[in-house]
Amino acid sequence: MAKKVSNKEYLDIWREFCENMDNATPIDLTESHGAKLRRIAHLEKNPEEWFKYYFPNYYTSEPADFHIKATRRVLANAEWYEVRSWARELSKSGRTMMEVLYLAMTGKKKNILLISNSADNAERLLLPYKGILERNNRIIADYGIQKKVGSWEASEFKTRKGVSFRAIGAGQSPRGTRNDASRPDVILIDDIDTDEFCRNIELVKERVKWIEQALIPTRSISNGLLLIACGNIIAKYCCITEMGKKADKWDIINIRDKDGNSSWPQKNKEEAIKRVESSISYESFQKEYCNNPMDGGDTFKDILFDKCPQLRHCDTVVIYADPAPSNSDKTNASSKAIVILACKGIHYYLYKVWVDQMSNAQFCEYLFEAHDICKRAGVDPVYIWIENNSLQNPFYEQVILPHIYRLESELKTSLPIRPDDRKKPEKYARIEGTLEPLNRLGRLIFNLMEKANPHMERMVAQFTNFNRKAKLMDGPDAVEGAVKKAQDISISNSTGAIESFPRKANKHRM
Repeated sequence: MAKKVSNKEYLDIWREFCENMDNATPIDLTESHGAKLRRIAHLEKNPEEWFKYYFPNYYTSEPADFHIKATRRVLANAEWYEVRSWARELSKSGRTMMEVLYLAMTGKKKNILLISNSADNAERLLLPYKGILERNNRIIADYGIQKKVGSWEASEFKTRKGVSFRAIGAGQSPRGTRNDASRPDVILIDDIDTDEFCRNIELVKERVKWIEQALIPTRSISNGLLLIACGNIIAKYCCITEMGKKADKWDIINIRDKDGNSSWPQKNKEEAIKRVESSISYESFQKEYCNNPMDGGDTFKDILFDKCPQLRHCDTVVIYADPAPSNSDKTNASSKAIVILACKGIHYYLYKVWVDQMSNAQFCEYLFEAHDICKRAGVDPVYIWIENNSLQNPFYEQVILPHIYRLESELKTSLPIRPDDRKKPEKYARIEGTLEPLNRLGRLIFNLMEKANPHMERMVAQFTNFNRKAKLMDGPDAVEGAVKKAQDISISNSTGAIESFPRKANKHRM
C-alpha cells in the first residue's frame, strides 16, 4: 500500500506546483488592451496555439497527429463520448485537461466532474486544475481572477465566472450535482481501473453499473455532455473495455504505431522506448505501453526446458515462419515469428526462435540466419516453410519474395523456401489442439541454452498467456505450423515408432 502523504508534505507539493506555474507563465505588461483582445481572439480560434501559450509547462513537445485529431473531435461536438486508451507517456490526462480548461474559459462548459478509482485519487487528479486556475498568470491576465473565496476547496471549487469543478471517487454518490441550474456537462473519468480491482469481475460489473446508473444520469438530457474516460486496457475485462464498447470513439494508441515507429516521435524517441522495453518484462511492456494485458492463460501451464540434441542427429528439422500480415495489412512492421523445430523420436525441440515486432526486411534476414544455422549444423535437407494462406498470398508474393530474391543475390546463396498453402482451422483451436497434448505429455521441449534470449522469452510469454482472446499468438502459431510439417514429413518417410507416453527425463520447469 502506498504511503499516505502527510498534510505538510501535501502543502510542500502544492507550493512547489504553484511556484512552477508562476515561473512558467510570464505575461507582457506592455501589451495594449487592443492587442490583448486580438491575441486572445486569435488563440481561441486556434486551440493548439491556445494550449501552447497558456500551458507551456505541459505543452513541452509538438503534438502527434492523434492528439490533434482527438482535440478536433472534442471541440467540435458538444455531445461526445470518448474513451482514450493512450499508452503511458502519451499525455492522455494532460491533453484532456487542456481541452477541458479551454472549454471552461471560453464559456462552452461550466459544470465539470472528475472521477477516479477513489476520492483521494480523484482529488489528486483535480489538483492541477485548481493550481492552474489559481496561479496561471496568463489565464488570470486574460480571463480574470478565477479563485472565488468561500468556494475553493481541494475536492470542489467554483470560479468567479461560475464554472464548477468537483472530484468524486468511484462508488460515491454524484446525485444532485448541480451548478445553480446546470447539471454536469463534462464528466472526466481517469484511472478508474486498478490491477487488484480488475481481478474481481463482479467488482468491475458493479463499478460499470455505478457509472451507467448513478454517474452518467447526473447529466441533463437537453444539454450536451462531454464524457471522456482516460485509461489503458489493463485487463481483458475492465471498466475501460466496457465503456469503450459504448463510446462514440474508442481511441487506442500504443507507444509504437502500426509501422513499429514511435507514435509520438516529437517526444518519445525509439532509443528511449527500447531502453524502457529492455528494463521491464515482456508482459509488463505489453500491458503498460501496448494496451495488451497478458492476463495469463491456462492452456500451457508448464513450459519444459531441457538440452536439445544436435540438429544433425535429429530425425527432422523444420524452419517455419509466420509473417503475420494478411493482404489487408501491408504495414512495414508487425509481430512476426520464425522457429527452428527439431523432431527426434516422439519429442519436438524448439531449438531457436525469433519472435518480435519486426520489419519485413528483418524478417527475411532472420530466415537466412535460420537457414545458415541449420546448414552449419549439418542438416540435410533443410525444410523451410512460410505461412501463406489465401489472405496472405499477395503479401507473400508482392512483399516477402522480393526481399528474399534481393538477399539471395547479396549473399550468393539460395533459400529453399516453400509456401504453406494449407487451409487452416481457427487459430486458437488449431494451436490448442496440436500443441497442448504435446506440452502436457512432456513432448514439446524448449531449448535450455536459449532460455535467456529475449526472443525465447517472448515466445514463452505468448505460450503462458495463451487464451482465446489473446492478441499475440504468432509464436505459438509458428510452432504449430512447424509441428504439423514435421509430422507430415515423418508420415511421408514412415520413420520412427509412435509411443503413447514420453520417456522420463530430468527437465527444468518454468
